[in-house]
Amino acid sequence: VALQVLRHEEFEEGCKASCNGPYDGKWSKTMVGYGPEDNHFVAELTYNYGIGEYRLGNDFLGITLVSSQAVSNAKKMGWPLKEISSGVFETEAPGGYKFYLEDKEQLKQDPVWKVTLGVSNLQKSVSYWSGLLGMKIYEKDEEKQRALLGYADNQCKLELRAVGGAVDHGTAFGRIAFSCAKDELPSIEALMKKENQKILTPLVSLDTPGKATVQVVILADPDGHEICFVGDEAFRELSKVDPNGAKLLDDAMAADNSDKWFAEHNMKKVSA
Repeated sequence: VALQVLRHEEFEEGCKASCNGPYDGKWSKTMVGYGPEDNHFVAELTYNYGIGEYRLGNDFLGITLVSSQAVSNAKKMGWPLKEISSGVFETEAPGGYKFYLEDKEQLKQDPVWKVTLGVSNLQKSVSYWSGLLGMKIYEKDEEKQRALLGYADNQCKLELRAVGGAVDHGTAFGRIAFSCAKDELPSIEALMKKENQKILTPLVSLDTPGKATVQVVILADPDGHEICFVGDEAFRELSKVDPNGAKLLDDAMAADNSDKWFAEHNMKKVSA
C-alpha cells in the first residue's frame, strides 16, 4: 500500500484558526496517508501561494514509517538514504523534513509508527500530554531524554525528545490534530482554562467550501506545539476520501504558475 492523496481543498483567504500558519492569502491543503483519516495517521500538507521558502526550526523532528517498500522505492529512485542504525534509514523530503524508514514488513493497521516532536523539558511535556491530555505513556527513557505516548495501541504514537535547549518553531510550524466527540470540546477548553494553559483558538467553527463545517479547539503545549481537537461527527463527513483528490491536486499545480513567480524573485524552486 502506498501513500495516497485522500483529499485536496483550495481556500481564497487565510484560515481564522491559522491552519495555514500566519499567512492571510490564498492557500490549499492536501491530506495524504496510507488509508482513510478515520483510522490512519494523515499528513496535512499546506501550501501558501506566493510564499517561496520557510525556515525550519527544531520543533518537528520527523516521521517514522515501518515499510520495507518505502526503503526499496527510495533505493530504486536514487533518493539519498543514510542508515542510522540497523535497518533504519534517515531521508529528507524536498522541504527539509526528516523521515525515518524502518526496513521491515509494512504494518497492516498503519505504517506510520510515530511522529517525533522536540521539547525543552521532557518531564514538563510528559506531564502536559499525559496528565492533562490523557495520553498513555508507552516508554520513557531518562538517559536518552525521550518518551513515547499514544491514545491507543493500534494508533500512531507521539514521541517527545529533548532538544537540549529552547524549541524553535521557525516559520514553517504545523500542528497535531486529534478527533474527539464534539461534546468533549467544551470540557477540554474548560480544563485548560482551569489549569491556566494556553488556548490559541477557543471553540470555533471552521468552514470548508462545499463540505462539512467542523468545530475545533486549538491549544499550545509548554513549548508552543499546537494541538487541535476537532469534533469527530462533522470531521468524519469532512474527511471522507475524495476519489477526485489527486486530480484536484494535479489541476491546482498546473494552474499555480509558480515557476514564473520563483523566476521573477530569483529563487530556485524546490522540486522532487
